Amino acid sequence: MTTTEPTGTADTADAGPGAERPREIAVRALRASGAALRQLVGGLGTALMALGVLVLAAVAAVTTPAGVGLLLASVVVRTLHALAERERRRLARWGPEIVAPNPPPTLRAALTDPTTRRELRWALRHGSLGFLLGLLGVWLPLAAFRDTLFPLVWPFAPADTSSTSFGFGAARTWPEALSVSLVGVGWIAVILGLTPGMARLQARAGRMLLGAGPDADLSLRVAELTATRAAALDAHATELRRIERSLHDGTQNRMVTVTVLLGAARRMAARDPERADELLERAQSAAEQALAELRAVSRSILPPVLSDRGLAGALSGLAAECAVPCRTDVEAPERCPASVEATAYFVVAEALTNIAKHSGASAAAVTVRARGGRLHLRIEDDGRGGADEAGGSGLTGMRRRVAAHDGTLRVTSPAGGPTVLDVDLPCGT
Repeated sequence: MTTTEPTGTADTADAGPGAERPREIAVRALRASGAALRQLVGGLGTALMALGVLVLAAVAAVTTPAGVGLLLASVVVRTLHALAERERRRLARWGPEIVAPNPPPTLRAALTDPTTRRELRWALRHGSLGFLLGLLGVWLPLAAFRDTLFPLVWPFAPADTSSTSFGFGAARTWPEALSVSLVGVGWIAVILGLTPGMARLQARAGRMLLGAGPDADLSLRVAELTATRAAALDAHATELRRIERSLHDGTQNRMVTVTVLLGAARRMAARDPERADELLERAQSAAEQALAELRAVSRSILPPVLSDRGLAGALSGLAAECAVPCRTDVEAPERCPASVEATAYFVVAEALTNIAKHSGASAAAVTVRARGGRLHLRIEDDGRGGADEAGGSGLTGMRRRVAAHDGTLRVTSPAGGPTVLDVDLPCGT
């Protein structure tokens, strides 16, 4: 593992990596639990809708003999498909995208389609277990807040007010009131320790049942690979245009200048040696600039630092050059293919550039893990958030680079921050 402390922060460097680790773990746990709570609350909304769809489906089934249920069936199916699509989009904000199956062309086909049955099974699971987990996601923070601060409000509460959020017992002395705050601390521990798992459990039904099932047509995968291939070709063409533009507008002009200056110096060498020497100096300067531009272009194709120092060393160099103090934490025991490392390098470089230009952040962190044939990157900052892929922030280019390797990029950037980029790349050799 390679760890680079933030640049420009002498206090952190003096504290050493051992002092930074507990703080890093605490911050990561707080962020994970906060994201999990938001995910649970969002799941509560779709769980309530799933319950409504189930009630509507039950009414349609009961009233079918009277003929009313047949009219409701189309409403149930359309509502179920719309809700399932909404859940896919919600889950895609918190993890890998879920590929939706092809919708049935007619109502009769939808009633017998395996996709509809899988979505009904999801509605049953999400409307029951997902609903309960969502309620816990709402209740736990309220209980923690109420019990932790109970000693502050206890002197002003009525005598028969229950002490804890469980709704039983009444504190009559200060020790009893203070002991309630320990229950609140316990709720905080539950939130930090269990809510990420609760969020994963709530999302499991959607990820298992709302994607294309094992009996789905392989055309879905073909379409996905076709889109990935198109993204790779677009990224390749964009890169070629960038290189051609750099060579044409920069290096080629420098070389033309060198040629013109050398020709003029040769013509002046006999009649005005001093003027010829000045032209030769200008030609040498132009040649050096052209060489520097050629080196910059070659490094943009495949940075030599990746071959010399590996991904960990290359990312440490990027962090050291970043205008915002940046820490890197890389665990990659084995080398990945060169194209994968180059993609990871350019994604981190673009992300750090965006952080320095647009985020207003005071600190950034890059975490890399290579496990199970996958390379996971996380770039996060404590800036203002609100990153918009349509706003020309470079996220589209990063997504294309990642998609070219059949990887995924997920951006979480609520207003007020923090901004987190999660990238997952296959790195099996």
